Amino acid sequence: MDTEGTQDAQHTAAPPPSAERRPDPAVPRPAVPPAPPRPAAPPPVPAAPPAPPAAGDRSPLLTWLRTPRPAAPPGVWTYGHRPRAEKEPERAPLRQLISGAVISFLCGWLLWSLLWNGYLGPYWYWPLQLLRPDSWAAARTPGDHTAYLIVSNAYYGLWILGIALFFGRLGRWPELARRVLGPLLRRLRDRTPAPAPEPAADPAQWPELRTHGAPDAADKLTAEVRAGLMNDVDVARIRRAWASVRAGRNSLASFTDTVLRHGAAACAHPSGQRDLARRTAAHDLLAHQVRIGTAADHPRNPYRHRGSGCALEPRVLGTSLLAVGPAGSGKTTRLVRPVVEAMCLQALAGQCAVIAVGPAGAAPVPDDAFDVVVRIGRPDPECDLDLYGGTTDPDEAAGILAEALVGDLAAQLPGGDSRRAATALAQLLGPFRAAHGRFPAVPELRELLDGAPGAVAALRTALEAAGDTTLLRELDARARQSERPGDVGLLLADRIALLDRPAFAAFFDPAGATRQVSLRALDHPLRVRIELPERGHAEASRILARLVLAQFTECAVARSDRSLFACLVLDDAAHTITAEALRGLQRLRSANAGAVLTLRSLDDVPESLRSPLLGAVGCRMAFAGVTPWDGAPFAEVWGKEWVETRDVTDRQIIAHGAGMKAVHLVRQLVTGKAATSKAVTVRTVERERWSASDLANALPAGHAVLSLTTVEGEHAPPVLVDLRS
Repeated sequence: MDTEGTQDAQHTAAPPPSAERRPDPAVPRPAVPPAPPRPAAPPPVPAAPPAPPAAGDRSPLLTWLRTPRPAAPPGVWTYGHRPRAEKEPERAPLRQLISGAVISFLCGWLLWSLLWNGYLGPYWYWPLQLLRPDSWAAARTPGDHTAYLIVSNAYYGLWILGIALFFGRLGRWPELARRVLGPLLRRLRDRTPAPAPEPAADPAQWPELRTHGAPDAADKLTAEVRAGLMNDVDVARIRRAWASVRAGRNSLASFTDTVLRHGAAACAHPSGQRDLARRTAAHDLLAHQVRIGTAADHPRNPYRHRGSGCALEPRVLGTSLLAVGPAGSGKTTRLVRPVVEAMCLQALAGQCAVIAVGPAGAAPVPDDAFDVVVRIGRPDPECDLDLYGGTTDPDEAAGILAEALVGDLAAQLPGGDSRRAATALAQLLGPFRAAHGRFPAVPELRELLDGAPGAVAALRTALEAAGDTTLLRELDARARQSERPGDVGLLLADRIALLDRPAFAAFFDPAGATRQVSLRALDHPLRVRIELPERGHAEASRILARLVLAQFTECAVARSDRSLFACLVLDDAAHTITAEALRGLQRLRSANAGAVLTLRSLDDVPESLRSPLLGAVGCRMAFAGVTPWDGAPFAEVWGKEWVETRDVTDRQIIAHGAGMKAVHLVRQLVTGKAATSKAVTVRTVERERWSASDLANALPAGHAVLSLTTVEGEHAPPVLVDLRS
């Protein structure tokens, strides 16, 4: 078994060369020729974090494997993270520390000089005279004289040590040493090669395989690591395959045999790829994280987050993320690109499935990072999109299609939702599938919704020939409803006409002339990008975006195997958020799935859905340049916190005596200011974490405020992130 069944679910494994087998149309295959199973040159080492090339035990991959990843709050880059205190300690200015240390040293030196020269009397010398015999001082024998010198020097040393401790504590010498010498010592420590860990604790030795009965496989993988034939994707992929063995889904013998035969290329992705051609972000596949920036050293940021890396991972993306910012603020380049890149890498490691949706010509990641690229509206398509989401249930297909067509107009429909539209579609889809064994194509569906006599009569004749009276009643009900004023079928016909254009003639063909991509395959580690026809077909693009979102939320929840994290990245989700979409987003959290949505403004969402949208997602991100109207909902959902404020009041000192008046006059002439005293008032007040004004006016360019929530319910406060570092 080449993949052990861990990378391919439900008959998706690549067949052996001798087998002749048609590829499953529901499972996307590579968009480019697959890489050879064993490259002639070593695969690239992890691109993040960067490390200088070295040989032996200091290779970048070994350094990456052995670097600690301590526990940290959500959103913190754990690779080499050094935890900080919860609260910021009191920090005196460096000039004050230096002056205090110098003054305390001079005072200690002065005290010792006075003691040594006897200016303070002989009293400090009495304890030594009581402890040693008088004969030692006048002794001529070498032994007694040596003992006298040792005891005397020890006594002097104790005095010097006591004076140093007293004045060192008074002058805060330890704090000065930490402030001045601490960074230098840390640099030296980082440059000093760390000793290799014990084999039982060395990840490069694969101790978990040795412990649980696979020492031969561990030896093979250890040799591959040391020979430079393995990269971080290989490590993550084989670890996942081993986890499936430990969970009982695959056999130990089959895993061991695959590793011994293929080495680092064992359990490969169906595409045969073991890495991306180019990486633009820092990734840590052991922690499933991608770094997007650094928490700024800002007073509004919690002290424990300042200066630490900010990262995203499936356990926070599983609550879905909403990012709002104007064009050019960095949503695509600094958020969508690293997230899509990370999901593609994790898909190669057999850990997730990713669907990236965006306008044509704005691809954040190259085509070779995906198995399938669906370019809707382009001539001669290689792949097509299943309009009905791969389902065979007419009611389910009608619900998904109704959400895509009229979901944004649900408030204007009878009943206030799209259920009437779904019923109308089901009355046509069910009979058509029973008569033809498939769902109608876009032109056929448009004719039926328009009530074209020829199309309806042909469908009725086919049903009468089949003797299906139940579906005939459905068709008759649709005919009666179409005669009523305000029938929803006319609106559906107008909307489906947007997809019945010459540019889309080769798409949405249920007959299977072109290989179709179905989101029913989300239990496979697939990588799909869907390009929407933005230019000239804006309304059609919105319909397709709502269609993909509706299919994703439905298919991700309906998966029988939820071991893979399913991620939808929708770049520019304008006019796609509906009440039904919000309910779908909330269901993703329990299905090991999540969505990343970007908006230029909250104005692209109906006003009644803006607050529910921010409540439905667990991760929220406001980019620099948002307006106060967009910042107000973020400020409201982030809430307030108790902070300590200091009010300083200057009060003029009134001199009562002639001498004091003279002193104050001279002081005013010298300084130019009247003599005053300062009164400090400390209060605890409740303040917004980030107000609408702060979000609109105080965010520097290239920054964003990010708050995260994990699927377990752990929260991270909003943090100002520098996305350029």
